[in-house]
Amino acid sequence: MHEEHSFKEWVLHAETEYRFELDAATSLAITLTRGRAEIFGAELVEGKPYLFGSECKAAVFTWVGCTIEMSFQFYFKLPSRCQPSTEYVSDETPMSAYGNLHIAFEQMRVKALAKLHGSPVPESAHSTQSKPQADFSAEPPRVLILGPENSGKTSISKVLVNYAVRAGQGWSPILANVDPIEGGWACPGALSAAAVHGPISTCSPANPLGSAATSAPTTLSSNAILPLVYWYGHAETKRNPSLMERLIRNLGVNVQDKFDQDPEGSTAGIIIDTPSSFAASLGPGVNDHRQKLIRACIDAFRINTILIVGHEKLNVEMQRSYGSTLTVLKIPKSGGVVELDHSYRERVHKYQMHTYMYGEVIPSPSGIRGGTQGGETLTDLILAPSSNVINFSDLTIYRIGAETMAPSSALPIGAARVVSEMQPVLVDPAQPGSGLLNAVLAVLAPYHPDENERYDEELLDLTVIGFIVITNLDIPHKKMTVLSPTQGSLVGKTAIVGSYEWQD
Repeated sequence: MHEEHSFKEWVLHAETEYRFELDAATSLAITLTRGRAEIFGAELVEGKPYLFGSECKAAVFTWVGCTIEMSFQFYFKLPSRCQPSTEYVSDETPMSAYGNLHIAFEQMRVKALAKLHGSPVPESAHSTQSKPQADFSAEPPRVLILGPENSGKTSISKVLVNYAVRAGQGWSPILANVDPIEGGWACPGALSAAAVHGPISTCSPANPLGSAATSAPTTLSSNAILPLVYWYGHAETKRNPSLMERLIRNLGVNVQDKFDQDPEGSTAGIIIDTPSSFAASLGPGVNDHRQKLIRACIDAFRINTILIVGHEKLNVEMQRSYGSTLTVLKIPKSGGVVELDHSYRERVHKYQMHTYMYGEVIPSPSGIRGGTQGGETLTDLILAPSSNVINFSDLTIYRIGAETMAPSSALPIGAARVVSEMQPVLVDPAQPGSGLLNAVLAVLAPYHPDENERYDEELLDLTVIGFIVITNLDIPHKKMTVLSPTQGSLVGKTAIVGSYEWQD
């Protein structure tokens, strides 16, 4: 294996950012040597190398100016260069607008907390000069972020959450991800939400929202996040919008239960990252589904602020639909947002699944000691997944709805659908064409013990406790080989299969 490495220094002026995009089989270490800097709102510690890999695309921003030192390493021969595929410094960033948003949301949190305690609102919380026209009622910020594909919604979510936890007020906002392509803290195809207590790190697209205790060693403090996860199982929201709506409302119910149990904690608010399909007008049928899912988010999470990222038409639509009852703000899109193609997203899904099973260690460039991932010292990031052979009868597997769900409009006139979009259909591994080989399955929590009677769609309301992949089917002996990040027994468990597959 051929390796090349190099060092470079960048001097950044105030309110500029260094943007980079990495190739495959490339690692990058960034060390802040002077000044102050941050990555998507997470502050860098001076003198500590931060590692990046797996085709990461990110930016180092500074409010006051800084100097950063870069060290690159490549694991194959590059004929003419030794640097990231793209790197440059920009003085045109939307960070001032995002910073003002944070201040507005911070004032909402302060007012909500003061109202909860029956205290007078601090004078600073009344000042809105040069701030966005956000909702300054005594409600915490409950924010829905909408925007088209490649608009930077996830980055904005991380900036706002990181600024909140950095505010020094002990806030632990909830971050919800209802974009199944992202997968949040779980796997592609999942919807998730979690209370965030510390900065969300960025080091790899394999962990877009940082690591969680469910899929990484808990020796890292950032892995104390315990997400609530539901399984949708597909990339496109139009595949089964009825199921998407139900899972969004389930997430909302759980978040509201948490808020009810911890009224003081609820004042930190919630940020919801959404799929690009929520911003795409694709005709009457799809558009109806899109609007229904947006409405589901607004109702489920009791949204009071909608942020539209760089999309004038969507802003007009949301103003018309919700402007009289909610605050709708159009915010700028960063010029550093990268256009991501389908092949890149497929590679990211592979990175995510591999990291979920095996953990992730980004190689440190030569000469770098004490490299960190997301600012945390590398100690025990390698997992030892378990590959077990189990009987077909040990695990009950369902698929939600028909495998290929044609739209109702495509059915013959007068015909009724045999399988509803949300009906669990039992999958027999022994049947040819079961679609289970290399399939990603979500293992569900046990049924609720307080339910006296089971109901047909109850498993749709069960959360996910982990993910497995079926790596081999031995139909004659009715056995299958299952790869899991843990060694717990699967006997008696229930799982759902979607349309995601993965091969190691």
